[in-house]
Amino acid sequence: MKTHLKVTQTKSVIGQSHAMCATIRGLGLHGPGSAVVVGNTPSFRGAIKKVIHLVTVEETDTAPVAKKQPGAQKAS
Repeated sequence: MKTHLKVTQTKSVIGQSHAMCATIRGLGLHGPGSAVVVGNTPSFRGAIKKVIHLVTVEETDTAPVAKKQPGAQKAS
């Protein structure tokens, strides 16, 4: 069973409602061409359903990669 979804933004949010723009940002997308891997959960599927006309979705087995926070310091 595929446990993750790769979501790629294909269209801009210009001219869309503020709610759609907020949903795109909530998914972690930052503009056309950006992509994220999210869990295949009901909450993410619901968010994707609201903006399906702006994104493409593929099922994948790869887990999301954790990003380093800017300015984060190592514990010594």
